[in-house]
Amino acid sequence: MPHSIAIASDHAAIELKATLVAWLEEQGHDVTDLGPHSSQSVDYPDYGYALAEAIAAGDEQFGVALCGSGIGISIAVNRNPACRCALVSDNLSARLSREHNDANVIAMGARLIGVETAKDCLDAFLSTEFGGDRHQRRVDKLANPAPAREPA
Repeated sequence: MPHSIAIASDHAAIELKATLVAWLEEQGHDVTDLGPHSSQSVDYPDYGYALAEAIAAGDEQFGVALCGSGIGISIAVNRNPACRCALVSDNLSARLSREHNDANVIAMGARLIGVETAKDCLDAFLSTEFGGDRHQRRVDKLANPAPAREPA
């Protein structure tokens, strides 16, 4: 099933982003490339925030966030409460991020993950449905943070 997907990176992940954009489009997905569009050094928070804004506004169904390690851009995306960005490095973590956490953005590190593994992660992420049930109340808490209290 085709999805609308926003993708953003920093300069360290520009080549992986280009490869994934082409691959996602070949799969029939509607992809919006939020940049950058050159290998000139940029700040990953700017692109993570733009990606998060696209998800929060409902412009795109899913997001793909890429930087050298995947860590920095995932932190930037997760600053927006409408986003649940999961940093993944394998098929299982990608699948569980959707099934258990209803992640709407996947983050990967271009310096840590190969192209084929990135494609495998994306395939698992996009083909897995949220499991709901016991996971729903936990996902609801992610959107409305409140301190946990010990049972009386």
